Amino acid sequence: MAPVRVRPVAAGDAAWAEQVLRDLTAGPRIVSRGRLHDGTALPGYVAEADGDPVGLLLYEVVGDQCEVVFVGATTERTGAGAALLATAVAHAMEARCTRCWLVTTNDNINAIRFYQRRGWDLAAVHRDAVTESRHLKPEIPETGTDGIPIRHELEFEHRLPDR
Repeated sequence: MAPVRVRPVAAGDAAWAEQVLRDLTAGPRIVSRGRLHDGTALPGYVAEADGDPVGLLLYEVVGDQCEVVFVGATTERTGAGAALLATAVAHAMEARCTRCWLVTTNDNINAIRFYQRRGWDLAAVHRDAVTESRHLKPEIPETGTDGIPIRHELEFEHRLPDR
């Protein structure tokens, strides 16, 4: 497979991006830290390999914080996720943010490993946050990877150099 190239999300990506969100998060509505995001309205990046989209990252900058609201690869082990995270960090630095952060759920062992291997630090465990998030998005499943009950949000961060 060819090297991964990352580019900003374009208008022509809308249907594909919405399908990715449906496939990987049960729809375009995304909940993090008690906030409901419309994934179809967020800025982001697409990772491509051989001209085909293989990954999506959506973010939101608020003040000096850049939240990675969603990151996912449609084809695993292409380098898409790592390239997308690196691009988000670069964008956050350009936006003069002090940190990038994201949440994943307690059942997502592969993501937990993935973020830590790329230098993201566990910053907080928000106990029962997903249980509360079901009030905003009832379609969040009760059970996730390997039959693990989905209850908690794990917050990872990547601190950025002071400017």
